[in-house]
Amino acid sequence: MSSKRNAPALDPTSKAIIEQLQRDGRRSYAEIGKAVGLSEAAVRQRVQKLTDAGVMQIVAVTDPMRLGFTRQAMLGIRVSGDTRVVADRLAEMSEISYVVLSAGSYDILAEVVCEDDDGLIELLNEQIRKIEGVASTESFVYLQLTKQKYDWGTR
Repeated sequence: MSSKRNAPALDPTSKAIIEQLQRDGRRSYAEIGKAVGLSEAAVRQRVQKLTDAGVMQIVAVTDPMRLGFTRQAMLGIRVSGDTRVVADRLAEMSEISYVVLSAGSYDILAEVVCEDDDGLIELLNEQIRKIEGVASTESFVYLQLTKQKYDWGTR
């Protein structure tokens, strides 16, 4: 994701299109056009520009538990050296869905989704802790997902 200072300014119509897609990512461009006051072609063009600019993605959001991935965790990672280099290595790993540089007790936070506890142990010992610059890790294992929303983008 690009930083806010690199993101294009969104006009009210683009925000309305995003809100429509957040409610239902399969909604037709014609339906969105009616809701926001544009033609189907104009909506298609705006959606393409928004996706090309990295402002949004249209994806299927899944429940990892129902797909057989029973272990999720947030990892707090302390780094000696350049945090960006370690973050880039972490971002390459398929088990890691979210990587953020942070200020505070941890240099990097990374969300992981694994099939089971053995998968998490393998990821930690054989991949993450072997990255040059990883000084320590702490795992925060998810017991239950209570809330997850994706509609915050245009407030």
